[in-house]
Formats: sequence, C-alpha cells, structure tokens
Amino acid sequence: MFFSEKLLRRGRVLLLLVVLIGFASNTIHAQGRRTVYCMGETVLDILFRGSTPLSANAGGSALNSSVSLGRAGVSTSFIGEVGTDSTGTHIMDFLKANGVGTECLRRCEGMRTTVSLAYLNDKNDARYVFFMDSPNDRRSTAVPHFRKDDVLLLGSFYAVNPSNRERVVQVLSEARRQGAIVYYDVNLRSPHASMLLQLRPFILELIRQASVVRASRGDLRMVFGSENADSIYNKVAAPLCPRFICTRGADTVSIFTPQGRFNFPVKPIKPVSTIGAGDNYNAGFIFGLLHENITQEHLVKGLGSKEWSRLEDAAQRFSQDCCMHLGNYISEALGQQLRQTRP
Repeated sequence: MFFSEKLLRRGRVLLLLVVLIGFASNTIHAQGRRTVYCMGETVLDILFRGSTPLSANAGGSALNSSVSLGRAGVSTSFIGEVGTDSTGTHIMDFLKANGVGTECLRRCEGMRTTVSLAYLNDKNDARYVFFMDSPNDRRSTAVPHFRKDDVLLLGSFYAVNPSNRERVVQVLSEARRQGAIVYYDVNLRSPHASMLLQLRPFILELIRQASVVRASRGDLRMVFGSENADSIYNKVAAPLCPRFICTRGADTVSIFTPQGRFNFPVKPIKPVSTIGAGDNYNAGFIFGLLHENITQEHLVKGLGSKEWSRLEDAAQRFSQDCCMHLGNYISEALGQQLRQTRP
C-alpha cells in the first residue's frame, strides 16, 4: 500500500511537471511565432550627391522596414509586387538574404521594377525622381495567414493608390479579422498633392482601421493643411484611432493617447543620409511591440508612460542607426546586437 501511494505521488508530480513544461513551451511558441507583414512598393533607390552616384539599394517604405526587422531577427514577410526583370530578381534575393519572407511577393510578368533617383542636398535630405511601372495583370495578392497579435505595417502612396485598393482592403480585412495589430504610416508627399481630394477618404478609412497611426510633420501639412498635431489629433485622429504618433525629424516626437500626450526629445546626430529614417522609426517601434510582448489588447486598454518610452527608444534607435550610413535599413552590426538580446 505504501509503495503504491509513493508511486502515485511521483506520478502526480511528473504529470504536473509535464503540464508546466507544456504551458511554458506553448507560451514561448506563441510569442515566437508573431510575424510582421510589411505591405508596399518595391523600388531600386539609386542615391546621388550632385551628379555622382553613391549607392544603389533595394527600397520602398515598407520594404525598408521589413529588411531592418529581418536583420533584427523578427519573423518578417513582405507583401507586394515586383517585376520579373533582373532588378526584381535582385530585390527578391536581397529580401531572402536578410531574413524576409517572400511568399506573398508576387512576380509580375512584363512589369519593370520601379527605379528611383534620390538626390541628397546639403542637409542630406533627399529629392526623388521615380520611373514607375504597374502590373499588367490584376490578380489578387496572396493573403497571409495572420495570427492574433501579428502585425501588419502599411502606408505611403501604395496603401491609398486607387489601383491597389482591392488588394489593400483584402489584406487589411483579414488582418483585422484575425486580431492582428495594424500600424499605418501616412507617409504622403507633395507629388501626390494633386490627388489629395481623391485619396483623403481612404486615408481616413485606414486611420479608422488602424491600431496605431504615425504621421510626420510634412504629412500633417500636406494631408490636413496644418502642422498643429494637437488640433489634428483631437478633430481627426482621436475619433478614428486614438493612438497617434507625430514625428518631426530632429525635433520632439509626440505620442497622443486617451491617457494623455507623451513627448520625447530626439537625440541630436549628424546624419549621413535621412533616407529610410521614418521607415526605420516604424520598424523600431514594431520591434518594441514584439520585444515588450505588447498585444492588441494591451494597446486598447492603454499603455503607461514607461511602455511608450520603451517603444520610442526602440524606434529612435532604429531610425538613428539608419541615418548614420547610406543604406535604407539598420546596419548588420545593430541587427546582430538585437538578435542576441531578443527574449
């Protein structure tokens, strides 16, 4: 009888250990499998200072973010279209080499991959000239298998381009249906000012569907006609998406939430190039969401000042690292550091 009771107690202890190990394993798996999906255009950026070419980089706002996240060890996948030309092949190979999934990157027969010429001024800000093409076939983009608390990043002209409307809505709807976090970067510039009346309804709809919205000072001026972030938050953003980030280049970043406004100074640096600064801000912020294990539920309930501060620190770290070299992404050295410190 004593022998049987002893075995029974041991069996119960072993069963409890198995349950606890299984729970821990499932928790780790659930955290590790969160994926960031970056949706946008693919571009080859050729960088000039004066008439002298300096570098050629795979680019596009969401693509830049995806490469930085891939370098940082985040499970990342890119959604978009690319030509079957040699430039498209180069971009696809580059994404794979940096840990970015391409299962949702559609290769379009007969399409020439977009090329942009970026001319740096004396402040190392860029002026762009684009040579663009469009897909000949309008087949639907592959829709990812989103999981709860995955992240969808989208923005720039790609997100509101009328010719992309069906694809964007399809992906966005599935992301929201599965409970993913949606990060929307407005990121519109003066070349699209003439289309603003046509684009504004969808800009507002994307703000409404987002979990977090970021707009630069230039976005506020062009899209909303004012640089007064407080007024735009109260009148436009808050009723649609109450978590609103306003970046101002080297000046203070403001994060507006239902719990209040949080202001963060920007560490002064001497940039080599500001190309990709905003894209890498987005990547760093999203890296922070995953690193801090912040979910959609946490965002809805509201974050405290310490949590917003940690997210802002990650965003600035990515953005400023990108500005210290001619690439559009964080350096491989920073990516290596971040992979070693991931929880």
